[in-house]
Amino acid sequence: MNSILKFSSILLSTVKFDDCNGNQAVVFQSSDPIFSVRTDGSIFTQGGDASLEKPVQFKLTASGPHKHVWETVVQLHTAQGIARGNVIETVQLMHWFGLNSSEGLRRRKRDWVIPPINVAENSRGPFPQMLVSIRSDQDQDISIRYSITGVGADQPPNEVFNIDPVLGKMFVTKPLDREHRSSYHLRAHAVDMNGNQVENPIDLYIFVIDMNDNRPEFKNQVYNGSVDEGSKPGTYVMHLSAFDADDNTTANGMVRYRILSQTPHSPIPNMFTINSETGDIVTVAPGLDREKVSQYTIIVQATDMEGNLNFGLSNTATAIITVTDINDNPPMLTSRTFSGEVPENRVDVVVANLTVIDADQPHSPNWNAIYRIISGDPSGHFTIRTDPVTNDGMVTVVKPVDFEMNRAFMLTVVVSNQAHLASGIQSSLQSTAGVTISVQDVNEAPYFPTNPKHIRFEEGVPAGTSLTTFSAADPDRLQMQQTIRYSKLNDPADWLSINRTNGQIVTTAMLDRESIYVKNNIYEATFLATDNGFPAASGTGTLQIYLIDINDNPPALIPKESQICERMNRNVNSVNITAADADTDPNAGPFVFELPNFPTSIRRNWTISRINGDYARLGLRYQIYLEPGMYEVPVIVSDSGNPPLSNRSLIKVKVCPCDENGDCTTLGAVAAAGLGTGAIISILICIIILLSMVLLFVVWIKRREKERQTKQLLIDPEDDVRDNILKYDEEGGGEEDQDYDLSQLQQPDSLEHIISKPPGVRRVDERPIIPESQYPIRPVVPHPGDIGDFIHEGLRAADNDPTAPPYDSLLVFDYEGSGSTAGSVSSLNSSSTGDQDYDYLNDWGPRFKKLADMYGGGDDD
Repeated sequence: MNSILKFSSILLSTVKFDDCNGNQAVVFQSSDPIFSVRTDGSIFTQGGDASLEKPVQFKLTASGPHKHVWETVVQLHTAQGIARGNVIETVQLMHWFGLNSSEGLRRRKRDWVIPPINVAENSRGPFPQMLVSIRSDQDQDISIRYSITGVGADQPPNEVFNIDPVLGKMFVTKPLDREHRSSYHLRAHAVDMNGNQVENPIDLYIFVIDMNDNRPEFKNQVYNGSVDEGSKPGTYVMHLSAFDADDNTTANGMVRYRILSQTPHSPIPNMFTINSETGDIVTVAPGLDREKVSQYTIIVQATDMEGNLNFGLSNTATAIITVTDINDNPPMLTSRTFSGEVPENRVDVVVANLTVIDADQPHSPNWNAIYRIISGDPSGHFTIRTDPVTNDGMVTVVKPVDFEMNRAFMLTVVVSNQAHLASGIQSSLQSTAGVTISVQDVNEAPYFPTNPKHIRFEEGVPAGTSLTTFSAADPDRLQMQQTIRYSKLNDPADWLSINRTNGQIVTTAMLDRESIYVKNNIYEATFLATDNGFPAASGTGTLQIYLIDINDNPPALIPKESQICERMNRNVNSVNITAADADTDPNAGPFVFELPNFPTSIRRNWTISRINGDYARLGLRYQIYLEPGMYEVPVIVSDSGNPPLSNRSLIKVKVCPCDENGDCTTLGAVAAAGLGTGAIISILICIIILLSMVLLFVVWIKRREKERQTKQLLIDPEDDVRDNILKYDEEGGGEEDQDYDLSQLQQPDSLEHIISKPPGVRRVDERPIIPESQYPIRPVVPHPGDIGDFIHEGLRAADNDPTAPPYDSLLVFDYEGSGSTAGSVSSLNSSSTGDQDYDYLNDWGPRFKKLADMYGGGDDD
């Protein structure tokens, strides 16, 4: 059932009913005579205003054909006590069931149909408060138990709703809050005593009816907006919005806005208005002037219930509206005339200060002043810079002024803003002014009209020669008549002097173009001119003297030393020569080279031929042989000056033997240095011996290092069962014992041969793979780099040791392996039996006496 309450004596509620047969001949009847129900389910009052000071409850019966009857309970109440359209909630308690007719008609089973249930939020009770009664038409035959499930029943939040399991009455147990949860969906169940379902579950929808229990809330308490001054009415300013937690589809959540106050009231109290529904603030009147009112404070109220001040809830916020500046005030100079003074020849000095007023926003483009000089300064001596702090105009000298040229300037200045004036604003006449600048005369320094001054003179002019007059002028020609004195400021070579009164330049020494103080044929000196003013002023001038070259330097031979081959070998028995001359053209090349007539041996052994104007070739004459050595050959060189200058120079020529390429050999170089053939050969032999010794020493060091590394990789010294060479005090044998191949005793450089060596061929550094004889462990001696040297050293020690026994000692050697170049000793028969006669051993001397005693002697053995 959905209920809508309206004004008294009219429609209060509507009952929706469906008997599944089109409601034909259904009649409604109310148990309360005040309320009547029409055939369409509309509930009306019978007359007068219906006063609902407390909830009203009555039973509503629906009677259909075949004597079918349905019943429900309707409960109505309002929070205001009078039903005038502001009904807070309508609670329906429904109990639908079907009965058999008295005529014995067959009962027809029908599904439950429960309309949505509306429950007002924040209800004061009493609780529990019944919402609906649920019954099954089978409860007359069997005992039925009712239950509900869903959020608010058996799911959190639990126990908001419960149901009487026997009577089927469902209750709400506490006040509901629509802002927390606006609806609930439950399911009602009917089971017998055994838990068997007797009816299909029915859906129960509980809607929480909204109450106006929340005020509108502004997101911010203070809002900031802005609007340009001079804006037209209807100009948008800013937006405010408030949120109401109540249902915005009802009057409870419909917010309306209005302006409560405006501060200040200038120019009128209502400069702004607000859209009651959207919260947009706009201007409603002209006259916004930032220079008069720069900021407005507006109090805005938001009220729900569609702005009804009697029933609605309200809240306020503050809107601060800043009036932004536009350039509606042109700058105005505080005076029509300004004046200042400037010393002549000064720059970057402020000579006048222009003041201006502007009512616009300080330090903004609408306020910043820009000054321009529109007349009175055609040469551009002045500019006006703006002080960023005070906005004043500073007249500054950027180009020096001359008192003798201009004694005063009359400037016309105009001022404007950085930003353009707003539309409709005219510039004022007060933005233009005249500026008078007086020029002060000061003592100016003398100046040289031609600076630097260029003159030309030949070098070599004698001391005392007058070169020129270098005079200065004084700019102070109007009011100050002054005397100028000259002095020398910089004269690097000290060649010049200047007359103190007239500035005449005279030489004090001979001018030399080849001097180190002359750069690019120019000699430069600086002079000073000083007046007698107060204070004295001075100026400098530079004199540049271009020195013309004369032939005053003889040429010099180049090179001073060279070498040639002792015999003819193409052109390698000659050398190219040239000359250097400190003079320049035409006093330098081309040069003339020739050999002197004396001594006669020079022309007999040597020849000189011209290559070009600067080069010649000096060489030995054909079929002339000279011993290797150093020779000094004189050559006469002449330049092309007028008259020419000559110079006799010596060139040292080294004559030496050369190889096929024409290069002087080492032997030839030494020979050329003056050593004999025997000395040269001795030196070369010593060099070869020294190099051989160094090479052998390096090889020995490397071999020892390799032996040490190889030994560490092969086997530990304590477990080494390979052949070892031991040194004993005595060594037997004669010269034939020393005929052995030392290469078999060399320490191997690597172990790679062990892997690739064929079977049967072994080295002394290999461990035999056959069973070996066990010998007592002997101390390991270090391996020398060359075992042959080790054996020779042992033999020498044994032969020269007087304490050594005079007989051979028995030495034990390890297994040598098959294929040894020493051969096998297994054929030796150590037995004393047989026909072998060993008496000849007695003839071998005392060293073999022991051996003779062991194998000779016949029966003594």
